[in-house]
Amino acid sequence: MDSYSNNRASVADSFSEIHISDDVIAYIKKKKTDFRISTSCGGPVLLPVSYKPPKKTDIRLRAGEYIIYVSIHQVSYMSEIHMGMVPFYQERTVGV
Repeated sequence: MDSYSNNRASVADSFSEIHISDDVIAYIKKKKTDFRISTSCGGPVLLPVSYKPPKKTDIRLRAGEYIIYVSIHQVSYMSEIHMGMVPFYQERTVGV
């Protein structure tokens, strides 16, 4: 569901060579929201748009029913969107 249709970038056809893994598509479907790949000090990260809203310059890739917005600064370096881009936070053990 493209809830950010005011974004001027269209869904990218020229970046169709970027493979989105089935795991990522399933993850996005489970979360029921659009995502954005942005730049971090550790490389590209895949975050829900509620955490990292899309920018007008982002490239839009279709992932099932949802959209993955990709930072224009990342897109030229990408060939695949995979689960390694999803940040997982380990809960801190009490008393450590």
